[in-house]
Amino acid sequence: MTPPSYPPKPSPGDRIAVLSPAAGLPGLFPAPFELGLERLREEFGLEPVEYPTTRTMGATPRERADDIHAAFADPGIKAVIASIGGDDQITVLPLLDRELIRANPKPFFGTSDNTNLLAFLYNTGIVGYHGASVMVQLGRPVAMDALTADSLRAALFTSGAYELRPAERWNDVNRDWADPATFTSQPETRPGTGWIWRNADRVVEGRGWGGNLEILSWLLMADREISHDLSVYDGGVLFLETSEELPSATEVFRILRSMGERGLLQRFPAFLMGRAKTWSFERPNGPEEAARYAAEQREAVLSALETYAPGTLAVFDVDFGHTDPQLVLPYGGTIRVDGPGQRITVTY
Repeated sequence: MTPPSYPPKPSPGDRIAVLSPAAGLPGLFPAPFELGLERLREEFGLEPVEYPTTRTMGATPRERADDIHAAFADPGIKAVIASIGGDDQITVLPLLDRELIRANPKPFFGTSDNTNLLAFLYNTGIVGYHGASVMVQLGRPVAMDALTADSLRAALFTSGAYELRPAERWNDVNRDWADPATFTSQPETRPGTGWIWRNADRVVEGRGWGGNLEILSWLLMADREISHDLSVYDGGVLFLETSEELPSATEVFRILRSMGERGLLQRFPAFLMGRAKTWSFERPNGPEEAARYAAEQREAVLSALETYAPGTLAVFDVDFGHTDPQLVLPYGGTIRVDGPGQRITVTY
C-alpha cells in the first residue's frame, strides 16, 4: 500500500463541503447545525456548501455516496467536513469510487461513525483528519472550546508540526439540542486530569490509525477497510476512543482481545486512548459512577495491552474522542509520542 499523503489545504475564502455521510441529524436539530455553519463562515472564513442529503434523515447509502463523490470531484471544493456521526456509514463504503476520490484528494474532517470514511481514505492514500464535526464541535453553545478551535484551525490551514496539550478543563455531559435554553450558556466544565503514561521511556513516531473502537469492531466483522497485510500498520501510532453508547469495560476488552488475536494490536509501538465519555442521556452517571466507568475502561485496555502488546508506549485520557474539547488527529499522518518528554506532536 502506498503510504497516505497529505492533500492540499484550503485557504480562507474557499468553499468547504458539509456532508452527512452517516446520519442526517441537521434536519432534526437545526440549531447546532446552523451555529456550526455560521462559525465556519465567520470564524474560519470558509463558505460551507450543503449537499442533497446533508439534512435528510434516512437517506440511502447510494444517495450519501453520491454526495461524497460530488464533493470530492468538484474542483471548487477545497475540503470536506461531516455534520455529525451516526451508525450505518459502513453501508456506504462498498458504493464509493476509490479511483475518483484518489484522483481528487481533499482534507476530510469527521469522527465517530466517520471512522469508516477515514479508514477508506487511509487505504486510498489520503491523510484524513479525525476531529471536528459541524454540529458538535463547531456548534458548541455560546463558543467553541479554545483548544478545539486552535487545533481545527491549524489542521485546516497549516502544514507542519502541532503540539497537543492536555485540556485544562473538560466536559462530557450533553444538553438537549431541542431546547433553546441549551444555547444560552456554555457547557459546564470540570478540571482536567492530565495524561496518564505507560512505558514512557522511548519516542515513537509513525502514521496514525484507528478511530472509534466500536466502528473498528464492525469493520473487522464485515472485513472492510482493514488490511489483510498487517505489516502496513507496523511502526504506526494506534489511537482509539469510545462513544456515547458507553460500551462496558468487558466489551472494550473483548474488542481489543480480538484485535490482538488477529495480530493487529501488537503492530503499533505507540497507543493513544481518548478520554472516556462517561455520561449519556440513557445513562446520566453521577461523578462517582463516571469515575468508576472511566477507571474500569482504562483497566480493560491495560489488560489487553499487557496480554498482546506489553511493550507498547501508551497514553490515556488524550482529548480526541467524544468529550469536549476535541483535538484533531491526522489519520494516516505523522504522530510523534515522546515518552521521556511526555509530549505528543502531530503533523497536520
